[in-house]
Amino acid sequence: MTARGRLFRGALPALLAGLAVLHLWLGAAPGMRADRLWPLLSGAMPDGFAEVQFLQAALPRLVVGALVGAALGLAGSLMQQATRNPLASPMTLGAASGAWLAMILATLLAPGLAVAQGEWVAMAGAAAATGLVLAIAGMRGLMGVGAVLAGMAVTLMCGAFASVLLLLKSPYFGHLFLWGAGDLTQTGWASAAALAPRLVIGGALTLAFARVLTLIRLGADAAEGRGLRLWPALAGVATVALWLTGLSVAHVGMIGFVGLVAPNLARLLGARRAGAELPVAALLGSGMLIGADALVLALRPVMRDMVPTGAATALIGAPALIWLLARPRAREGAEVPFHLPAPAHRLRPLALMVLLILPLPLGGLALALGKGPGGWALVWPQDLILALRWPRVVAGAGAGMAMAVAGVVLQRLVRNPLAGPDVLGLSSGASFALVMGVILTGGSIHQGTLPMALAGSLSVLIALHLLGRRMEHDPAVLALVGIALGAGLDAAVKLALASGTAEAFSIIGWLSGSTYRVRPGAALGLLALGIGGMAVALSLSRLLTLVSAGAGLAAGRGVSLAFARPGLMSLGGGLAAGVTALMGPVTFVGLVAPHLAALLGAQRAGAQVAVAGALGASLMILSDWAGRVPMQPFQLPAGAIAAALGGIYFIAMIRRGSRRAG
Repeated sequence: MTARGRLFRGALPALLAGLAVLHLWLGAAPGMRADRLWPLLSGAMPDGFAEVQFLQAALPRLVVGALVGAALGLAGSLMQQATRNPLASPMTLGAASGAWLAMILATLLAPGLAVAQGEWVAMAGAAAATGLVLAIAGMRGLMGVGAVLAGMAVTLMCGAFASVLLLLKSPYFGHLFLWGAGDLTQTGWASAAALAPRLVIGGALTLAFARVLTLIRLGADAAEGRGLRLWPALAGVATVALWLTGLSVAHVGMIGFVGLVAPNLARLLGARRAGAELPVAALLGSGMLIGADALVLALRPVMRDMVPTGAATALIGAPALIWLLARPRAREGAEVPFHLPAPAHRLRPLALMVLLILPLPLGGLALALGKGPGGWALVWPQDLILALRWPRVVAGAGAGMAMAVAGVVLQRLVRNPLAGPDVLGLSSGASFALVMGVILTGGSIHQGTLPMALAGSLSVLIALHLLGRRMEHDPAVLALVGIALGAGLDAAVKLALASGTAEAFSIIGWLSGSTYRVRPGAALGLLALGIGGMAVALSLSRLLTLVSAGAGLAAGRGVSLAFARPGLMSLGGGLAAGVTALMGPVTFVGLVAPHLAALLGAQRAGAQVAVAGALGASLMILSDWAGRVPMQPFQLPAGAIAAALGGIYFIAMIRRGSRRAG
């Protein structure tokens, strides 16, 4: 450990004390006298509102922030040491989003269970999500960036299901999104009293695993040679980490990046041994969350609404994640061969033709099949009904086609079958720009323009290109901006929802990819975007084949990667931005459609582009019909239905892969 590291670690308690004083000063109500602080802390009775607010709101908020930060720091340290992956954390492995989805399910379906057993409900959700990541990446994959990509995909899936659940209810449940952003507001000591003893137990358990973690660092064979039963030990470490994650989510919602950054900072400060890293990570986690919450309190006088604490941690954590991925150790395992899902049989010409024309009969059924006063009927609609239905069907088909083509292009470019416009951040860039426009101007989310969305995606493209050039275009670099912008977009959305206005609920629906407000001109524009994107991708099928085969082979066949990579990324980003601007973000279609095309036998680049485009269009047509007709007069956004269906396919794909491995 360097002298600077020893100095900082020695000064850490003093820095934490200073942050705590700053936090109390910012959180105290006007009129709170400094000379009354010590008497109140010593047990004196409060006199007036300012002193009551200090004892029942400001002080509990500080204590809860310190406890939750310590819990997340410990959980992140356990995950990183157990997997030997510096990118592992409750956020990047999907545990936090799984816990959030489980709490939403319990809140909506069994409120009493959510209140009485919230930490165990959240832990079960965290365990399920982490299990999915493990099934995708495998044990060896947890040591590399593949686990981060899988965790991002699982996070998207959990968010899609959460959106469907909340939209099925009413706008009165929109506050659950604010809570999910990480809200440290306290109105008493209940959360602090519940967290404190549990954190003591969790801290003791983590320290008890110090020797186990030390042996795990030696490798599986060396650890077992020294008498360690590896799988029970790993199960115990994972259980404690998931329990600590569940505790934090159940009490304050999702707080990202603390569990990622705190252990890495601890190691940078010289805490190399397992037993030393754990307490330092806990202290740094507390300091990070207290500091982020102090920033939130400082912004309170100038902001119309209270900023969720999770938004502030995202502002700190996103650059930290980029910095971590810039280090060679964090990028280990990024270069993996590109493998398409194995087809069950060869795609015959007749089957190819059927798949390509599938959107046409599905579109006709979506227009004609509906529910009326007499029940279900297959009748061509009257002119007025047709005028209301056809823009939605055409918009869904165009959006699905464009996102599917973008998914094929990006998966082959990045050489990772889990890549997509949403995972890589291109959709997030466009959405982020549009949502921030609503927040800053006070306009409607449905008035977003294509140039604004293109500007958002362009910013992601520039960041991807610049970082990619510096780091040899590792897939990790192409994924890091997606993760960072996803967190930034989530923070912006929670900020918009904190306003409590009608537009806040409208943003929830728009973020699910709704065709409800798409006008005829925009619908035709989306269809033209999908067809045009497919035509361009088909003309580049040879380039896509060579790029997916590897940089060496592509360069040997005369491909200029300096031009090919930005060009293909621009194609995928432009398609995603166009869909987002005209309809809203559509998740999972760009991930699922290329997989389905490959499973049906479309292994060549040109065939995969064509079949994936047709399947993407079909999926969105079916999703729009399913959200529009069966539950009328209530309607769900087509993008939310498509994301839920994509999540079901995602789980089925994992089960299929697990059976093959078995």
